[in-house]
Amino acid sequence: MTKRMKLPIPAGVNRVLLHCCCAPCSGEVIEAIQAAGLDLTIIFYNPNIHPVEEYARRKQEIIRFAEDKKILVIDADYDPDTWFARVKGLEDEPEQGRRCEQCFDLRLERTAFYAQENGFSLFTSCLGISRWKNMEQVNACGHRAAARYEGLAYWEYNWRKNGGSSRMIEITKRENFYQQNYCGCVFSLRNAKKRVSVRAEKEARHSGFPPTQEASVDKSPE
Repeated sequence: MTKRMKLPIPAGVNRVLLHCCCAPCSGEVIEAIQAAGLDLTIIFYNPNIHPVEEYARRKQEIIRFAEDKKILVIDADYDPDTWFARVKGLEDEPEQGRRCEQCFDLRLERTAFYAQENGFSLFTSCLGISRWKNMEQVNACGHRAAARYEGLAYWEYNWRKNGGSSRMIEITKRENFYQQNYCGCVFSLRNAKKRVSVRAEKEARHSGFPPTQEASVDKSPE
């Protein structure tokens, strides 16, 4: 395991609420916070994840890992209608665009609400550790969410640095985490499928064979 440096803890803090999106992005953040001696609680609120089976699978991986470490997980439940209403009109925005900003806002607003309702003075998120995310965008959403409540702060920290990204991969392999191939929402799934299709077409042109198609089944009555 890549050596972990001592985590700089905000002054006067002994407990923190962590928003988790999936096990691969959460493993290093969870272990770093625990190693620093903080009392950690996890909240899982990710109404963007589609379909519901994918949502359940990602949530269960978080629960499995947290239970092994005796960490409480708050299940904020599945709320896709609220998410779709929040991103309406932004369906064709690119990744890291306005749709993602609204998505982060919603998830971190819900985290901040739980934090202030339950006596936390600090919360953070593992969202920024992924290289596919705009860390500045995530942090801006976190600070906006915290600003809604007096006495609440968002912990901005670069979880990728000092070997964080390497440990994220190492922990994912060690724990045999389920690894998804798209961010989570129906639009990121759509974009991921397009990327696969484009890659298959390029490979087919080089090979001389047409792209492989899924077999269709005639379900019409006989």
